[in-house]
Amino acid sequence: MINVGEEIVSAYLEYIKGCEFVQRNLYTPDVQGEIDVVGIDLETKSLYVCEVAIHLQTGLQYVKNSQPNNVNKLTDKFSKDIEYANRYFPDYEKHFMLWTPIIKKAKETSKHSQEKDLVEIQRNIDRRFDLQIIFVVNDKFLSYLNELREFARTETKELKSPVLRMLQVEEYLKKHVRKLA
Repeated sequence: MINVGEEIVSAYLEYIKGCEFVQRNLYTPDVQGEIDVVGIDLETKSLYVCEVAIHLQTGLQYVKNSQPNNVNKLTDKFSKDIEYANRYFPDYEKHFMLWTPIIKKAKETSKHSQEKDLVEIQRNIDRRFDLQIIFVVNDKFLSYLNELREFARTETKELKSPVLRMLQVEEYLKKHVRKLA
């Protein structure tokens, strides 16, 4: 079954970032895990390592034993991703990204906060690896999605990405309907 979130990220890496190779669900047996999306730009020697979490109703909400587990889950996933990337792509410029469209605001008195979880995940990764995670959330996610929409609007050839093709159909249909009016 198609994972729309991973398709969005794959399309962005291929068509906007210019990655020649994009792999979804990269199995990493030596660090016991899987990376959602990896993109490689050979020309610039750039590597994009992306985790994707599309939780629409709840926002970012990993749970373990009926308790929120965003920090532990994503710190662990990114730690494995970073170890893998450093081992196999030592001379590449690396970009580690978390793509999740909805990070909910919490009240000051709330026990759990998705925004604070992102800060804690970054703090953990920075302490261990001295690097920054790129959080593609809320407005930034929408902005990246709009970049894909703009690309689809201006491209005339049939796009192979199902997400981009859908955006392309939508944009050309809007243009056609405006002409009819």
